[in-house]
Formats: sequence, structure tokens, C-alpha cells
Amino acid sequence: MGDQQKALVCGGLAVLVWSTVATAFKIALRFLAPLQLLLVADAVSVLALLAVLACRGRLDRLRPMPRPQVLRCCLLGLVNPFLYYTVLFQSYALLPAQEAQPLNYTWAITLTLLSVPLLGQRLRFLDLAAILASYAGVLCIATRGEPFALRFESPLGVGLALGSTLLWALYWIGNTRLAADPVAALFLNFLAGFPCILAAALLGPGLPPASLPGLLAGAYVGLFEMGLTFVLWLSAMRLAARSPQGTARVANLIFLSPFLPLVFIRLVLGEDILPSTLLGLAFIVGGNLLQRFKKAAA
Repeated sequence: MGDQQKALVCGGLAVLVWSTVATAFKIALRFLAPLQLLLVADAVSVLALLAVLACRGRLDRLRPMPRPQVLRCCLLGLVNPFLYYTVLFQSYALLPAQEAQPLNYTWAITLTLLSVPLLGQRLRFLDLAAILASYAGVLCIATRGEPFALRFESPLGVGLALGSTLLWALYWIGNTRLAADPVAALFLNFLAGFPCILAAALLGPGLPPASLPGLLAGAYVGLFEMGLTFVLWLSAMRLAARSPQGTARVANLIFLSPFLPLVFIRLVLGEDILPSTLLGLAFIVGGNLLQRFKKAAA
């Protein structure tokens, strides 16, 4: 199997696994409060990333990192995982999975908006078209197909889902000037975030109950939302970069990720997928595709 085939396999597996996590969130939240879920998931992801670094013989990547880089990684850990997943899990606690998951997918549009004041970038026509398309999709999903009525089933849930995209975009912007090994940086993010999550859990709902289904679901989230799947995706992109246009082919797999979760949400959670969800998601994906077209044409 050549590098391109390996890249597509790794990328496809990453997208497939990521497509299950919205369902895993909802299952875990039946047994755990959002902060308890985050505490379990973060602890598991820290151990998983440490194991990856050890197995790859890259623990030494942590030692030579300059102090400013270490400090930046630790500060970013307050954004992701602490703030980002606290807000995201609370939105999933308030919304059906079929609504929370597509709304969170608008983070790329939020990133475009934040890049204007924070990175000095300019909005072009395709950017504006992408923004309008994506937020038309948000309105369609949030109002369940009645955008002109402006009637939301859970305004707080919708606000939290969109707020999570703001935090994720800020996290990515914060990473733009980070020269550290990406797995080592992610390990430091999650390690630095753990004390904050633990403190918040102790001040709030308390430690997770000894519920095997909840702990297993939380561990699944830690392994496959936060930890190992990220490493799998990085491996796919690294392998793809060795062949012409390979990176673009693998990156296009990410456009399957908004639709595949709906299959698991329907089959496992039993949610009836509303036409408004499909229509809104089509608008959101269309907005992201417009952005991809702009980058390709640049």
C-alpha cells in the first residue's frame, strides 16, 4: 500500500470515528454531568497522548520546548479542553444531537470572522457568501425549519453551540504561531486543562459517579474525540503531503463528517432526523465549500 492509500485509510478512519462522537456525547451525558464527562475524557486523553509520545520515542520533544511555547500551550489548555468542551457538552445536554452537531460545524466560518480583527485578514465576496450560507443553515436548524418565526426550542443550547465555535476558532488562531510538535502541544493543552476541570467539577457536580456505562462512554470520548483520532488525522495529512495534491484529497474527507453522524444519531439514539436539519446542514457545508473554493482559487 502506497503513501496515498495509507493516507486515505487513516483519514477515512479518523472521519468515521469522529462521526460517532456526537452519539457518544449524548450517551455519556445520560450518566454524567458535562463537567464530569469532561474530567473523565480529559484524563483518558492525557494518558493516551502520553502513550503515543512514548511509543513514538518523542517524549524528548517536551524537554527542549522554549518556555514561551510551553506557557502558550498551557494557556491554550484553558481554552481547549477546559472552556471549549465545557460549553460544547452543555450544549449537547440541552439540544438534540442532530442540532448540536451541525451548529458546532460552523467553527470554520467563525474562524474566518475572527481572522479579520485578530490576524488582519480581509473578507472577500466568497467569504461573505459563505458566512451568509452557513448562518442561514444555523437559523434553519435552530428554528426547526421556521426561520421567520424566530422560535427556538432552546435558545441557551443554540447560544452555547455557537459559543463553542468561537472558542474553537480562538484556539486555532492561538496555535498559528506555535512551532511545537502538534502531539506534544496537544498533550500539554490537556495536561494544563486538567486541574481547571477538576476544580470546576469539585465546585459543581462533584466527581463522576462510579457508573460503568458513563465512565466507558467518557473514556471513549477521551480516546476518539480528543486523543487518538487527532493523531490518526495528523498521520493521514503527513502521508498525503508526500504526493502531489494528496493533502487536498485527504482534507476533502472532512466534508463527510457532518453527514455521517446523522446515521449514528438515528440508529443508536433513535432521533428522527428532521428535514430542517438536513437542509440547514446542506447550507452550512455549502458555506464551508465556498471557503475551500476561495482558498483553491487564491
